[in-house]
Amino acid sequence: MKNKLSIIATSLFLIGFAGASYAKITAEQVKRLGQDLTPIGAEKAGNADGSIPAWNGGLNKPVVGYNKGDHHPDPFSSDKPLFVIDASNYQTYAANLSEGQKALFKAYPDTFKMPVYQTRRTAAYPQFVYDATKANATQAELVQGGNGIKGTAVGIPFPIPKNGLEVIWNHTLRFRGEVAERNGGQAMPTAGGDYTFIGFDEKMLFLYSMRDATPAELEQSNILFKFSQSVTAPARLKGTALLVHETMDQIKTPRNAWTYNTGQRRVRKAPNVAFDAPGTASDGLRTTDDFDLFNGSPDRYNWTLKGKQELYIPYNSYKLHAKGINYDDILHKGHINPELTRYEKHRVWVVEANLKDGTSHIYHKRVFFIDEDSWQIHVADAFDSRNELYRVNFSYGLNYYEVPTHWSTLDVYHDLNSRRYLALGLDNNEKMYNFDADLNERDFTTSALRRAGIR
Repeated sequence: MKNKLSIIATSLFLIGFAGASYAKITAEQVKRLGQDLTPIGAEKAGNADGSIPAWNGGLNKPVVGYNKGDHHPDPFSSDKPLFVIDASNYQTYAANLSEGQKALFKAYPDTFKMPVYQTRRTAAYPQFVYDATKANATQAELVQGGNGIKGTAVGIPFPIPKNGLEVIWNHTLRFRGEVAERNGGQAMPTAGGDYTFIGFDEKMLFLYSMRDATPAELEQSNILFKFSQSVTAPARLKGTALLVHETMDQIKTPRNAWTYNTGQRRVRKAPNVAFDAPGTASDGLRTTDDFDLFNGSPDRYNWTLKGKQELYIPYNSYKLHAKGINYDDILHKGHINPELTRYEKHRVWVVEANLKDGTSHIYHKRVFFIDEDSWQIHVADAFDSRNELYRVNFSYGLNYYEVPTHWSTLDVYHDLNSRRYLALGLDNNEKMYNFDADLNERDFTTSALRRAGIR
């Protein structure tokens, strides 16, 4: 009941903006950033019972013993679980669980567990991101009915959001470094637990997040970021490659995407790399717009900001991230190994997306739970056309403190119908994310895509 009241109270606060849902916030409201709100808009104070502490700047520098290129040492390795939620007691904690989390306890009553630890609000970003967020706050605007954005660069566009679309754009444009190169892969265990590892090399150029980016330049290019992915294993898939240029106004110019197919040995335009098209080599266990728990154009849904809730979400997942863990120790039958997970209670924005009349998608409704400290979606529940739970998705986040940025180490997509799951981002035995990679625009052309596929 307490959390329901919290959501209602937040919703009533938002009604104060009724009739001006796309209006910019005032300079007076912006003054809250860095005072009672964090520099990107979270509530600085802890919660009433102290189970969520105050934010005190986050983890904004590397921990002792870390060297660039390492898998990140766990700053909280001595922490012990406060308690464990399982099938026998989850109803006691129901107010702080999503419907999807409850469904997993029912689906795997003997094995699915959530070890709950002390809440540590570690999310932090560079000062230039905080400065840009304050500038964005009075000038960022949604365009094309919310399917595009302008007047924003580098930082969070809507640190004091007034509607669901603004929250989703905050997730899409949250800071994840200026460039990133990552190696890893995914696996889709069968119902019996067998799996094949599929390796990926991925490169990202976050044009929106470049510290010298300007709103005018971004609007002129209409490109937010560029992404390339090539499959490295198994041999039958090796060389398959994908290139994406994500646009700022997705109605004016939809996402541009190209694929390289090793059998055809040619690059092809791929307009279907969007919405509910199956993700790369995913066995149909995630959609394209499930990547990062949500990405791409929001124009097939009506978005409703429900308010805030206190939720147990995957956080500070350094144990799961550790170097050298055998993937067999992570990938258990039905779900990943709960002994390697860490859940904490955090305040999250709750956004509900309902499919628009006249559009299509395999998800009729989606509910997103977005961490207030990072704007990262950490939990997403997806419902089918019968309004029954279909998939439950988790982002296991941590602070990459050398940047610093909060991002996931592993995303896991649970399909309740097939009783299978996809684990995307397995990198315990691969090179660690490189946020200083030597990347530029030439690395994200169709010629570069062809070269990546041929290798």
